Order: sequence, then C-alpha cells, then structure tokens
Amino acid sequence: GSCRGNSVERKIYIPLNRTAPCVRLLNATHQIGCQSSISGDTGVIHVVEKEEDLRWVLADGPHPPYMILLDGNLFNRDVLLQLKGTSRVSGLAVAIASPSPPQGFSPGLKCPNDGFGVYSKDYGPEFAHCNTTVWNPLGSGISYEDFDFPIFLLEDANETQVIKQCYLDHNVPRDGSAPEYPLCAMQLFSHMHAVTSTVTCMRRSSLQSTFSINPEIVCDPLLDYNVWSTLQPINSSGKVDPEKEVVVVATRIDSHSFFWNIAPGAEGAVSSFVTHLAAAEALHKAPDVPLLPRNVMFTFFQGETFDYIGSSRMVYDMEQDKFPLRLDNIHSFVELNQVALRNGSVLWMHTDPVSRMNQSVDVQVRSLLDTLSRSSVGSAVTLQEAGFSQPLPPSSFQRFLRARHIPGVVLTDHRTAFQNRKKVELPHGPQGSAKESLGLESNPVFTALSGILGSWDRIRPWLCSGNISQPKELEAELFRCSLLSSAQTNPVSFQVTRMLYGFLIKMNNSWFQSIIKPDLKGILGDVPQHYVAVSSPVNTTYLVQYVLANLTGTVVNLTKEECLNPEKNPHSQRELFEYSWVQGSLDANSSARVPLCVRSGVRLSKALSPAFELRQWGSREYSTWTESRWKDIRARIFLVASRELEIITLVLGVAILLLSLLTTYFINAKADVLFSLPRDPGAVAY
Repeated sequence: GSCRGNSVERKIYIPLNRTAPCVRLLNATHQIGCQSSISGDTGVIHVVEKEEDLRWVLADGPHPPYMILLDGNLFNRDVLLQLKGTSRVSGLAVAIASPSPPQGFSPGLKCPNDGFGVYSKDYGPEFAHCNTTVWNPLGSGISYEDFDFPIFLLEDANETQVIKQCYLDHNVPRDGSAPEYPLCAMQLFSHMHAVTSTVTCMRRSSLQSTFSINPEIVCDPLLDYNVWSTLQPINSSGKVDPEKEVVVVATRIDSHSFFWNIAPGAEGAVSSFVTHLAAAEALHKAPDVPLLPRNVMFTFFQGETFDYIGSSRMVYDMEQDKFPLRLDNIHSFVELNQVALRNGSVLWMHTDPVSRMNQSVDVQVRSLLDTLSRSSVGSAVTLQEAGFSQPLPPSSFQRFLRARHIPGVVLTDHRTAFQNRKKVELPHGPQGSAKESLGLESNPVFTALSGILGSWDRIRPWLCSGNISQPKELEAELFRCSLLSSAQTNPVSFQVTRMLYGFLIKMNNSWFQSIIKPDLKGILGDVPQHYVAVSSPVNTTYLVQYVLANLTGTVVNLTKEECLNPEKNPHSQRELFEYSWVQGSLDANSSARVPLCVRSGVRLSKALSPAFELRQWGSREYSTWTESRWKDIRARIFLVASRELEIITLVLGVAILLLSLLTTYFINAKADVLFSLPRDPGAVAY
C-alpha cells in the first residue's frame, strides 16, 4: 500500500524564500551591519507604512517585542536610529520601495573611502575628509552603523503581501482595543560569528587554524580579482622594459548596498565598465594598432567600494615587482567613473591640483585635457574641466597618486556631488533580443552611453585612422573615436545593448552563455549583482573577463585538447595570450552548441588587500574589510499563542512528564507483582 507523510513544520511555518539579509562586516577599528541572536529573533509583526505607525511599536503596543514590516520609503537613518535605541524591536523586514524615493537614497558615507585616498594631512590637507567637496551629500551612513537586531529585505512582492495579509487577519487592533491571540509573528535567523573588528576576528581565525584540527573560521577578507588586458600583447610572466610607456584606462566593477549581495550598481559601476568594455573593443578593432607609440592597458578594479582593495593591490604588486608593469611605465591615467549622464550631456574632467603644482606634471595633464576637450567638439557629449582647485572625486586613480605623481584625468557626469539618485529602470525583454525588443533605445542611460562610446558598429573602427600618418596623432584619433562619438548619425551599438541587458537585467542570457567556459554555467544567475564578496572570482569578474576576451580576442582554429593545453603547441605564444574553450553559439540546425577556442590577452590579478598579505590587520594604509561567517540565514512567519497559554502548555507538559515518570517508576517497582506469571494449577507441592 501507499504511505504518505505530512510535515508538521509546514503546517506551522510559512518560509520566506526570497530575502536578502544585512550581514556583519568588520574593519581595523569596528564592526558594522546586523545580526540576530544565535537561535534567531522572534516578534509580533506590525506593519509600518507611515512614521505615525511607529508609536504603536515604540510605546503603545502591548505585545513587544515587535518585528516591523517597514515600507521601503521609510527606510532611512532617522527611523533606523529610533528602532536601534529600544528593546521593543526584535527585527526589521523591509519592503522594496516602489517607486523609488524621488529625493534619492544612499546608505553610504558622505565622504566615500575617506582616509584611504590620496588626500591627507600630509598631501592636500585642505581637500582631506571632503572638506572642499562633499561628494555624496545624500549619504546617510546607515551601512556603517552596527545594529543588534536582524534586518532583512523582502525581494518578492507576493511574500510581502502574504505577511501583510497575516497581519490584517490577526494583528490589527479592533475597536481601539489590542488584538487578541493568536498573533502573526516573524522569526529571522542571521547570527554572525565575528565580533568587534578585523583584528579580533582574524586573530581568532588564525589561532583556530594553527591549533585546531577542525578550525572554526569566523571571518574572511573581502577579495576577488582585477581584470586587465593590453592593446599590444605583453609578456605576463616577465617585465615590461622601463622605456616602454603605457596609458592606463581604468574603472571599477563592484558596488555595495545595505543588504548582502544586493548591489546592482547601475550608475555607480555598470555604466562605467560597459563604456570601458566597448572602448576596449573599439581600440582593438581599429587598424594600425602596432603603430601606437604607447601601449594601452584596460583595467577593471574589484573591491574599490571598500577602501580601494583592487587598485591598492595592483599598486602594491607594481612596487614589489610582482606585476609585469612598474609604476614608472605608466605614462598617464584615464579613469571612467560615473558616466551615465542622467542629467545632462557634459562629462567633467577631474584632475589632482596638488600633483599639478609640479610643472612637468601640469604640462602633461594640460596636454591630456586639451586632447580630450578637442575630441568632444561636434559630439553629443561635451567634456569640460572641473577646475584647477577642484580635488579628485573618490577614484582608483588616487591610490596610484599615493605612490607616484602620475598625470591623469577622472571622467564623471558630475562636477561636484554625485547625481545617481534614482534607480535605473530598464524594461525586461527576451534574452538576446535587439534594442527595440528591450526598449533600451529610449532609456536615458543607454542613450548617454551611446553618446560617449561613439555608437560603434563593427564596420566603423577603420574610420578612426583616416588619413593620419603620425603615430602621436593616430593615438589621439583612436582615443577620440573610441570614447567620444560623433553625434552626426548617433546609431546605437548592439554590443552596448547586450552588455546592459546582461549586467543590469538578466545574466543568464544567450550571449553570456555562448562566451563562457562550459564549467562556468553556474555563475549565470538571474539577477545581476556586483558585490565583491569573499569567494572569488565572483560572477561579475568572470563575465567581465569573458566579455572582454570576446570583444578583444580572436577565434583560433584549435581543438579542445590544444586549446586547454596551449603549452604543448610551440606556436601558441603562451606567455603573451590566454586561451579559453568556450561554449559557443547554438547551432542553427540543432539545439547543440558549437564550442570554439578564443585567444586573448585578458588576465586576472589578485584583488586582496596588501594588509592581509602583510598580516597587518589593523592597518590604516590599506583596506582591512572582512565579512563575518554565519551558518544559517532564513526567515519565516507563523502564529504565536499568548504568553499565558504558552505557560499553561508548558506547565501541563511538565505535569504530564512528572506523572509519566511516577507512573513508570511505580510500574517498574511493582513489576514482579503486576507482571508475575500465574502458577500451574496442575503442580502440587507435598
């Protein structure tokens, strides 16, 4: 016959499957983030949709502690600090704000990465700590507060509605009186293992690793890999000649938000690295690249949100001769920062006023500014200098300036304060569809990037060389054609469309599937996130690596065995190129993919703060950010009985237990009487 089971747990609890927790991060001095108790925190649900609703939680409600379901528009510093200072709150579940707050919102600091850039009491003290310019005026700093209760984001509107309905059915006061039991409650689990600071947690982890057979690691450094390649191939295992000059074009690929692994970073990161990727393709496809007097290195830094992890590590490796380039090889530095151009068509060119006090540096910077300004004449995007007295915005370039005076420019869409105040709304279309299907052609971010990039089609790069024969003029023209477009035709690049779709809407799309290795299919999640994390490489790093290889590399006629083992081929130039066996596109006549071998100069370099290499966990020179470990993160709702009923149930249970023990003891003591066998009547004793 059939045997069926019915879970009692499922009858009691409703799990919330699409949530994102606030987790604990630590640095050299303190801890930030959130955590629950070791057994999870429970409270009666109360919905807060306006600030007046907080009074019930903080004063009037008779059933504390409360678990608050907070409307996303109320998720701000003032509200959180009110909840932080009371024992009547056991946790917080935040519903996504729709639409986004019109005034904008930022959980970061008003002065990002303060203390880890170039400005200090010894270098441009008037610019230190954002004294001249507050770059992020909307920064509330709540991401850098420490909360002793769990805070979760509810990503699914349907689950949010289930919670609200449970609240309406059981928790709403009736006729001015308190609601009666049973009440709807929520339980959040997010206990963190690390406490105090990176110094404390790394010391504990180190001791565990040294003396324990099964060490209990309590925190891990934030780490990943930088992605880089060069226009002209270089020997990755050797050293570039000191007289060879390289122009570094850089951007960051990570972002951060209040909740763990929820970091889309549309304007802060994606707009810049998509622009960077398309520019790299344009330069690689241009003719006469070998004639350029200087090489160009395309660099994508990881972990920049957390005190410049990636850039500080690359500078450290260059200083320690652990990288093919040295700092002396860098001729100039161009960084793409926030370039989404949501509120205009002007890109601002920021330079460092302190290093420009050196006449030779100022001459080179002025030459670079003039070249960029001229290149924007007649284009959809205008480049303007932010001003000699204006300091650099938070940027990777600052870490290079800490080591050496390098001529450089940081391009942004803001002259002073950040302008990325709103969430980028992009329509969802079928994967691999053209721009008309996606509806991207009218999106302001897409239009802006198209203007910056020059709307490159595959048939246009050859126009960049024109009739120019001088190498120096050719370099300037190639840079102009790749970054700053002519606005006369303003076509839209399909490559940009595909990158925006993949990095902002859906990573698991047909193009991304075709350009990665078969064993990396698992990295293609549905929702793109760009948090640096502790496991590396993260999916964003892999995808930037393979997109760059696809755009700048070459398909070579090698078998799978030859592609996976290029060292066996004497003509592979293994020291100059990387080889990747990728899945390829779907065959037109079948559902099978046609794999191929891609050769490119794209490489990875470690993005782990030098503080952990040097075991200087309390460093003020390098980033020291770590992420706490945890065992269980989950959320669920259920009906909870009154405290009186729970006590009665407990007392009855204890009474039944004691009665059972007494009964068992009595039966055991009288077992010989109660369970003795009757005598055989046929047996007679004489």
